[in-house]
Amino acid sequence: MRTIVTAVAVLILAVLPVAAPWLQFVLTLAIAKGFAALGVAVLLRAGLISIGHAMFFAASAYGVAFLARAGVNDLGLLLIFSVLTAALVGAIAGLFLIRYRAIFFAMLNLAVSMVFYALCAKLYGVTGGTDGMPVPIPAVFGIMLGEPLFKTVLFYLSLVLMLLVGLAVQRYLNSPLGHALSAVHSNEIRLEYLGIPVWAVLLIAYVVSAALAGLGGAIAGFAIGRVVPDFAFWTASGHLVLIAVLGGIGGVPGAFIGALFLELLHSAAVTVTDAWNLIVGLTLIVVIMFLPQGFYGLFSRKEASSL
Repeated sequence: MRTIVTAVAVLILAVLPVAAPWLQFVLTLAIAKGFAALGVAVLLRAGLISIGHAMFFAASAYGVAFLARAGVNDLGLLLIFSVLTAALVGAIAGLFLIRYRAIFFAMLNLAVSMVFYALCAKLYGVTGGTDGMPVPIPAVFGIMLGEPLFKTVLFYLSLVLMLLVGLAVQRYLNSPLGHALSAVHSNEIRLEYLGIPVWAVLLIAYVVSAALAGLGGAIAGFAIGRVVPDFAFWTASGHLVLIAVLGGIGGVPGAFIGALFLELLHSAAVTVTDAWNLIVGLTLIVVIMFLPQGFYGLFSRKEASSL
């Protein structure tokens, strides 16, 4: 049943830009943010809230821009190297940050990300400062495409990656390492008594989380065509946490459901009124109050009741 629902949902997403071409950019950006929010959701499984994951989102996007400037002009290579860049940054930061819990973990992630933001904004000679850096259109299998066609390829590639990476993350969460994350949240001391190194469990989760945010950042950089320091600002990190909570951390689809809902709501609200923040805010309050487990929790309850 779940497989059928997923297939239908992906098919609908694939067809939507045909009916409404303007949705292609919105959906691509939503999927990009969904990857990053999924990274946040992985850490939430362990009870760790990161208010700094936009740093990895931005690090990957800047990585794409730097690699393109250095002459790398292949979409596949740029995606791989950018994700590895985010994972490396995550490994370095994680070695220090995973020693902390609760509010200390959240605030230290925020502090580190704001240092990264400040460097991106102030190093004009390296990052272009607040003007940012352009992300040129790369070749796809050695073929240079025009911008409209490349954006279409990027959208459908994002859909495929959403499925493949989503399945890989689901396998990870269902593995002993994934179950250990929940055990860290419920009883970390007992896990240590069993001889399981909590630091290794959390470091792996942190690197996976950073890599997911990096994949989202790379896709967003290609979709927008430019990377700016605001990619790493604290409000962007808060936005990712909001998406993860809104969609629900009970399953991998939750992050993408939350991202799609928020982006579509934002796009619709902007066309109606200048006070779009009010509409978005009120909608989020209603959802959080009546759906504490997020949208995925609603779908999983319906599935359980039908069994």
